[in-house]
Amino acid sequence: QVQLVESGGGSVQAGGRLRLSCVISGYGPGTNCMGWFRQTPGNEREAVAAITTGRSNPYYADSVKGRFTVSHDKGQKTLYLDMDSLKVEDTAMYYCAAFRIYDDYAGEAPQFAYWGQGTQVTVSS
Repeated sequence: QVQLVESGGGSVQAGGRLRLSCVISGYGPGTNCMGWFRQTPGNEREAVAAITTGRSNPYYADSVKGRFTVSHDKGQKTLYLDMDSLKVEDTAMYYCAAFRIYDDYAGEAPQFAYWGQGTQVTVSS
């Protein structure tokens, strides 16, 4: 069973920065992609950034390209999301996930994923 525990959310002013962390433990057979998603009330969860094992180019949503950076520390078993130049519209609950993909990841919702409990990010103007 895979367990994911996020931390690092909080409140910040627009233009500020935050770092989210997700410790991933356990074994998930077949999982080869780890990523960050976000969701606001009344909206579907959307992919923000993801890393696929064995592939060099991470996925980023257009809305965060150039501002967010996803990385993975294998030794610490931790997935990170460094968020810079935060905007009010980045306010959301952020979730990390581990799942399997069969092709280049393009931001689609995974059919099955292991999810963390979420961490709130609030950006004020």
